[in-house]
Amino acid sequence: MHRARQHAESQTRERRHRLAHEAARLMAEGGIRDYHQAKLKAAGRLGIHDDASLPRNTEIEDALREYQRLFAGAGHGTQLRQRREAGLRALEFLHGFAPRLCGPVLDGTADANSPVQLQLHSDDADAVQRFLEEHRIPAESRMRRLRLDRERTLDVPVWVFSAEGLTFDVAVLPYDALRQPPLSSIDEKPMRRASAAQLRSLLAEDEIRGYLDSP
Repeated sequence: MHRARQHAESQTRERRHRLAHEAARLMAEGGIRDYHQAKLKAAGRLGIHDDASLPRNTEIEDALREYQRLFAGAGHGTQLRQRREAGLRALEFLHGFAPRLCGPVLDGTADANSPVQLQLHSDDADAVQRFLEEHRIPAESRMRRLRLDRERTLDVPVWVFSAEGLTFDVAVLPYDALRQPPLSSIDEKPMRRASAAQLRSLLAEDEIRGYLDSP
């Protein structure tokens, strides 16, 4: 009985591993941004439908990092640095709104399809729209639901625009959210974010690492 249970658990772990890596491949090659969508599509492709075999988002994120390390090559690092440098210029441009960089560009999983995601903070819901209009930046308006904690959610305005050949995705949060970041959809922990100063430090670390790794 014990051996049969061990065998079943081993099979479940193997299926989770396969699903995580297939979902990561779909995200890397197909431009899928949503972890839940990627895991369900992977499950359909592999014919695995039991809930116990579905990997956690963190498992898919780890598999995505491994996939990019193995297959994306130097181009991934170049794309990532380009987006981080553009993100820094955007943080400086939008400094009046206590901006923060977040998402794949910050965590290092960004690819050619990834927008530069920013979070701005203002208690005036229309202030960012006015700022963009004053600087003649055409932007598309959207809404996004964020989780403030395990019990509360908030619908926030999002502005999407293009600059420097890249897509920028800018969410506008209340000023209180500067102290209490919303929860990440990946691990349900407070979202990792970076100020302009923190992003400058990250870019400097990347440059030093690249220098040390070069032949």
